Amino acid sequence: MPIAFSRVIPILRMFDTRKAREFYLDYLGFKVDFEHRFEPELPLFMGVSRGGIQFYLSEHHGDGSPGVHIHVETAGLAEYHAELAAKGYNYMRPGLENQPWGATTMTVYDPFSNHITFSEPTETSA
Repeated sequence: MPIAFSRVIPILRMFDTRKAREFYLDYLGFKVDFEHRFEPELPLFMGVSRGGIQFYLSEHHGDGSPGVHIHVETAGLAEYHAELAAKGYNYMRPGLENQPWGATTMTVYDPFSNHITFSEPTETSA
């Protein structure tokens, strides 16, 4: 059987579930796919998604290091930017940047120093 890979799901470290929910759910518009704790007082492991991307957020020591940079290929970036700008999130006001390699990007930083760059090829580079 030939080798095939289906998808990658990054595991991002989080330290405060309230701040994680505020950022990923309220601001970025993701939804919770699942939540898991081995016991009520133990760390949370949570899956969130929006459209075709999924992230795992974990309070577990050793599940990812803060400061990860994720690149997400995106369609409709200007619309997503407008959606985020309309929310008036107090901690982030990302802009759109035209990159010399033929893409428009928008980078957001979560409360745990992880950053996500949403990128859309410009029409001339597509």
